[in-house]
This record gives sequence, structure tokens and C-alpha cells, in this order.
Amino acid sequence: MRLAKFLAHAGVASRRASEQLIAEGRIAVGGEIVLDPARDVDASSGVTYDGEPVRGEEPRVVYALHKPAGVVSTAADTHGRRTVTELVPQGRRLYPVGRLDADSTGLILLTNDGELANRLTHPRFEVPKTYRATVGGPQIGDRTLRQLREGVRLEDGMTAPARVRRLSAHVLELTIHEGRKRQVRRMCEEVGHPVKSLVRTQFGPLSLGDLGTGRSRRLTAREVRELAEAANA
Repeated sequence: MRLAKFLAHAGVASRRASEQLIAEGRIAVGGEIVLDPARDVDASSGVTYDGEPVRGEEPRVVYALHKPAGVVSTAADTHGRRTVTELVPQGRRLYPVGRLDADSTGLILLTNDGELANRLTHPRFEVPKTYRATVGGPQIGDRTLRQLREGVRLEDGMTAPARVRRLSAHVLELTIHEGRKRQVRRMCEEVGHPVKSLVRTQFGPLSLGDLGTGRSRRLTAREVRELAEAANA
């Protein structure tokens, strides 16, 4: 197995992040620094990360978490804020699948499988994510729905068309698959409806359901398989 893939499957980081770790000289094989992410390795190769042994592939686990407001979607935070990994009570190294900004709430996934995380978030695999946005401004009109459905021009380019439903005069349901930084908030603001609150209700085939705020649960084998199928993993 290629080194970068080995690291991702071992839960060290996503494959892309693993390639960066390799380029930084933080990965050794048999006691020697390796800079080639395509180097063939296995569990007996003596792979280390910052001097710590990397055990081979761990069983894939995925947790669903209902992220509260004020919690950041990272494994650690330099400002001392609470992170999503602190809300999942188990001993494995997990990292979040994509991000929700600190002010947003709802469904976020955490896993030890870097390759699955990468596929679930990469725009190429078009895994949909659904949000419920309560917005300000005038009542939501047909023109706003049309703009969002056709795509909105932001400073980093045109968004892909979104699936949009008007749930009430000031509540929208949007489904996107790009995942740019604060994308839903920026899209709504661009069409004259600044977001007051934002909840992610669905990620691929998985729904938030009745999972309580701040609570987490481990996905069943069937749910993990359906997620993987959605991302062609």
C-alpha cells in the first residue's frame, strides 16, 4: 500500500494531509525519513509519525454529532475553544469530516478513516449536504429561490446550482455539494437574506434526526456502508 494511503487508513490524517506530513519529513519508514508518498509499505514496515509507531489499518468508525453553537470543527484549537472531538467520548483518534463554522449547529461526522473523510468532502464526489437557514431581510420570494437554484456569484467564483425549498417566509432549506467556507451564509447574504441561524440537517444519506444537541452516536455498519457508497469509497 502507498505510504500516504497507509497513513490515512491508520487514522493519522486524510490522504492529502498525510502527503503534507510526508513532505515535511515527519514520517519515517524503518528509521529513515521518507519523502515519497507513493512508497510501498505495510504494517511490518516500521512506519512512524513524529517518532511514534503507526499501527496498520484500524477498523473504520464514524460518529454522528449534533454540534452546538460555539464549538469549533477541529481536532484542537489554539484559542482554547471547545472542539467537536471533545464531545465524542471514546479513545480513538478521530477528526471531523469537513467543517461547520462555530456559529452553526447540526450534523457533523467524525471518523478515523482519512480517505473516507476526503471523499465525503471533496466536490468531485458531489456528496450533498442539507441545511436549514433562518434568514433576515424581506420575506423570501420566488426571485431569491431562482437565484439560489441557478447559482450565486461570490468573491471566489460562481456557486453550483443548489436545491432550495422555502419552508416559511424566513426559513430556507438548501442542499449543496461544494462545501466552500461559510458558503450557505455567503450565498444567502448575497441574495439579500443574511443568515440568523444555520443548522445542518443531513450529510449524504445520513440525517440528524432526533439526536440531541451536544450528543453523539456511533454509526451502524449499514450507515457507514451507505456513506461510503455515496462517496464511491
